[in-house]
Amino acid sequence: MKIALISENSQAAKNGIIHEALTSVAEPFGHEVYNYGMYTAEDSAQLTYVMNGLLTGILLNSKAVDFVVTGCGTGMGSMLACNAMPGVFCGLVIDPTDAFLFNRINDGNAISMPYAKGFGWAAELNLQDCYRKLFEEEGGIGYPKERAEIMAKNRGILSQMKDVTCNDMLTVLKNVDQDLLKAAIAGEKFEDYFYANSQDDEISGYLRSL
Repeated sequence: MKIALISENSQAAKNGIIHEALTSVAEPFGHEVYNYGMYTAEDSAQLTYVMNGLLTGILLNSKAVDFVVTGCGTGMGSMLACNAMPGVFCGLVIDPTDAFLFNRINDGNAISMPYAKGFGWAAELNLQDCYRKLFEEEGGIGYPKERAEIMAKNRGILSQMKDVTCNDMLTVLKNVDQDLLKAAIAGEKFEDYFYANSQDDEISGYLRSL
């Protein structure tokens, strides 16, 4: 599985801590991690939590990655921005129990975490435990397991509902504020990571045209 890490400007200074925790857990399970930044608070390309959502939508809808780990101060802003995008199902994960239940029940493709609120002593251990609960087992197997079938049915209904309520990603890209879009894809490693992995020629072509 290809996993993207996206950090916004208020918490960019913690990108290294988050990236290390994520790779230390995900890579031994055979997953690849792509750090889309921000890398430091002084980066020339600044990401807001709204841009986190837009970038998450681009990466998942193009199939450049399979899963996105993002967040902000409380985790809520990035979660809301992600869930505004078509095809994105983002959960708020604060502790390992959240991560376990999100993986087992919701089987989404993105999480948002609080990197200011409650981010104290041994925070990196909580991150590692959360990522372990997310990536150590196959998603969607249910909890309790006897409810797996109805949970899968509800996930399908939610996906169908989102298809109805959201425009496709290319339409979003063409109609969203273009300066906002350009800023969201201005990270120093975006071109290297994205175009090598994107599986959607239309999305890639539109972004190249900018």
